[in-house]
Amino acid sequence: MDPLQSDIRLDRLPVSLRERVRLEGSTGSSPGAGEFVLYWMRTAVRTDENPALDVARCLCQQYDCPLLIYHAISENYRYASDRHHRFMLEGARDVQQQCAKQGLSYAFHLSTPADRDPHLVSLAKSAWLVVTEDMPVGPPRRFLDSLLKKTSQPVLSVDTACVVPMRLSGRAFERAFQFRDAMADLREKKLAETYVPIDYQPQPFSFSQLPFRSLDLQTEDLGELISRCEIDHAIGPVVDTVGGSQAGYQRWQAFRDRSLAAYAKRRNSPTTEGVSRMSAYLHYGMVSPFRLAREASQQNTEGGQKYVDELLIWRELAYTFCAFRDDLETLEVLPDWARKSLEDHAGDPRPETYSWEELARGKTDDPFWNLAQTSLLRQGELHNNVRMTWGKAILAWKERPEQALEALIDLNHRYALDGRDPASYGGILWCFGLFDRPFQPIQKIAGSVRPRPTSWHANRIDLPKYEQQVSRPRFEPIPSVAVIGAGISGLIAARTLQDHGLPVVVLEKSRGVGGRMATRRMAEPTGLSFDHGAQYFTARDPRFIQYVDSWIEQGVVGRWPGEEESVGQGVVVLRDGTATARESAVERFVGIPSMNAVCKHLAQGLEIRTQTLVEAVRAGAEQPGWTLLGENGDVLLDCQQLVVSAPAAQAANLLDAWEISASIKDQLMNPCWALMVGFEDSIGADWAGAFVHDSFLTWVARNSSKPGRPTALESWVLHADPDWTEHHWETDPDQVTSMMLTEFWRVLGNLPQEPVVAKAHRWKFAIPATDCTELSLSDTTRGVHVCGDWLAGGRVEGAFLSGLSAAGRILNRLRPAVLSRETQKTLFS
Repeated sequence: MDPLQSDIRLDRLPVSLRERVRLEGSTGSSPGAGEFVLYWMRTAVRTDENPALDVARCLCQQYDCPLLIYHAISENYRYASDRHHRFMLEGARDVQQQCAKQGLSYAFHLSTPADRDPHLVSLAKSAWLVVTEDMPVGPPRRFLDSLLKKTSQPVLSVDTACVVPMRLSGRAFERAFQFRDAMADLREKKLAETYVPIDYQPQPFSFSQLPFRSLDLQTEDLGELISRCEIDHAIGPVVDTVGGSQAGYQRWQAFRDRSLAAYAKRRNSPTTEGVSRMSAYLHYGMVSPFRLAREASQQNTEGGQKYVDELLIWRELAYTFCAFRDDLETLEVLPDWARKSLEDHAGDPRPETYSWEELARGKTDDPFWNLAQTSLLRQGELHNNVRMTWGKAILAWKERPEQALEALIDLNHRYALDGRDPASYGGILWCFGLFDRPFQPIQKIAGSVRPRPTSWHANRIDLPKYEQQVSRPRFEPIPSVAVIGAGISGLIAARTLQDHGLPVVVLEKSRGVGGRMATRRMAEPTGLSFDHGAQYFTARDPRFIQYVDSWIEQGVVGRWPGEEESVGQGVVVLRDGTATARESAVERFVGIPSMNAVCKHLAQGLEIRTQTLVEAVRAGAEQPGWTLLGENGDVLLDCQQLVVSAPAAQAANLLDAWEISASIKDQLMNPCWALMVGFEDSIGADWAGAFVHDSFLTWVARNSSKPGRPTALESWVLHADPDWTEHHWETDPDQVTSMMLTEFWRVLGNLPQEPVVAKAHRWKFAIPATDCTELSLSDTTRGVHVCGDWLAGGRVEGAFLSGLSAAGRILNRLRPAVLSRETQKTLFS
């Protein structure tokens, strides 16, 4: 039969496949004009026991056409990070190898800033039809909805995740016993079925038709690929949880043979090897749930039966629920009793509230909760019994229950490898009353939602042993890291690495942290402070905005100009004494009470050696390895990994003997004279800051208008342009002060006032003179990484992202530790 002239005959599929298929959206049942079937692989990254792949095989067999498996990883999924990217790339590398062995045509595309074209849409329009997986939540569902709007080709989605297809129930269930009873007969039938593979002889597909180059993941450097992606580099890979079917089944077989029989007795203890740790592999479909259920049931033990119960009842209850609800991230999804109880107690006083950053880093006053969050941050997983207690605690730490739900979803999905999965939503929403019943007596804040205090859970486990488990590094060797420079890029790199368990030392030549976010204080006679470097910062990138919002909540950062400040027109354009409103919707932020408050905040808990000048570095005896030398050639420090966050010229000088310096030497930075000046009386300007035109001054700002600054006197900061600064670089500072003040009065059009204080400061490396799109530079063979604002456009935001990029390059090179059986017994006995 000619596929171009026929409707799709789903009735010809085997019953076991047909009941898993649904025709998506408003697409018709008539195939398109293409000559191949496109299998868009997303959440069933395996070739074994994959119903979506088998549906595609059947259709190709029936209509005698080629099959193309298209697998892609986007930068635009929610919570995209090195952690999720690495796990997915490892899975893609594994399935690419499987496809090659079976003669299946597999094409892989990784989205990067260099190639973000909609290749899926063009492939779909060229295909006869599209087959993909039925995943009812998160990015997979949104990406599918987006495709349906852009193509008229038929799209079939196939349930690959549940033993009992999730949509056969016809509705969502709010209690496990209802689901268990309603699906009992079908569950027993499906559990007894043998998965029959499709006998398919693949036809060759011409890869010349592809609109992109398919990556060969067998030869690509995955860490380098990840570094090119515009994703969150603050969340490192989980090195001992490798993605892919091979690693997944190895973990399953070890659990099945050693621990499954005792699962019923040991599953609730986080300090024993009692659980399978398969949730990440199930989430990405790297292992077959049919195989796991089949092999667990065949063991015929109490543990095996309990495992099947968890897999087929609680997990598939969550999948079924998500398949019939689209309000999973709102309180509306909860049972009426739970929603009403939480809303009735929404006004109850909270004992403490925490910002996103404090929660994400596990910096609360609750030791048990912090350990649980450390498990998520470093290991990408959380023992299910602990997760329930961890989740319920947040309800008391946010002002409203909807804020607690938002925070819980964020933390779980951002850090957990099984985040964004229907089972994850089920666990999160259980913390708020879903799948549960009302409890008495009524509690403050939680109302009739089941209580689960962290103190109760902490008393039930060996807490020191749990701390040892979650805090131990999962990689080997554990590299020591030195960071040169305590500006924002160096500090966020250091903190990110330390949060992941690496020992880090920061060396800074100045007396304090901050770099160009420094603040100059003049105690006598004025008590004034001046932000004489970076004047403010903006936040455009979601990765940075997340932190800025948290810093505002913590009082570390404020908006400038603020509504409470008397700043008139805010930031203006100043030309010949006339201030014109600057048309811009850009929000500006400043540190409180000074710009370097942000760097001081990032520096908390880090080992920082100030007034320590690194004069030279030399490669150590081991590779990678470095020795840092001081002014007299004294050894300051030995390290395995080096991060240089100095200005480009200084970084190039330090690394002059190595090839990486060639990429740095061309990056130039312009100088800037800055003048700090204070007046006893107001000079009459009704604005906070101004971009100056037709002058060698480029910027003037009323420093005292910034939140948290002293206001008894009016303080100002003036910046000169690079050309004027270069010409007057060796001019006496007092003369520079006089010239800049004279020009200031001219552009203001005001009569001069005698300042109470006036001091000039010259910045040799102030503003990048050349553009560099790279966020960081790295020689991974030698273990040296370079970051800084000069790599990312000269802004505070760029410096922050550059530091995260450098940290990500190190985290992506870590290797898993191999634990002896004796060590495993000590940790998990």
